[in-house]
Amino acid sequence: VQLQASGGGLVQAGGSLRLSCAASGRTFSRYGMGWFRQAPGKEREIVAAISWSGRNTDYADSVRGRFTISRDNAKNMVYLQMNNLEPEDTAVYYCAATTGWGRYSQYDYWGQGTQVTVSS
Repeated sequence: VQLQASGGGLVQAGGSLRLSCAASGRTFSRYGMGWFRQAPGKEREIVAAISWSGRNTDYADSVRGRFTISRDNAKNMVYLQMNNLEPEDTAVYYCAATTGWGRYSQYDYWGQGTQVTVSS
């Protein structure tokens, strides 16, 4: 599966952004999906995960209640709605696919990143 993330940009603290990830391939609905981020000088971390059906989701503690992951298997799309953004959310965001699901699964397919910058 090939992935392409988009939707990043510059936003003020407290604002919102919606990231999109377009997937190619007929088997998209078989993959669990995740959004990761990497800030300068920091390790990459998973932000949110969603199961293949969309019924199960999981979030990092730092974003729970502010971010929402969703998917549309008919459109081969995954989304990350980010609300109440904080400067600490500034990072390059990546979408990724796994044959399992969840924060601790092995993600084997990666899209290019999209930059999110939150100004204070």
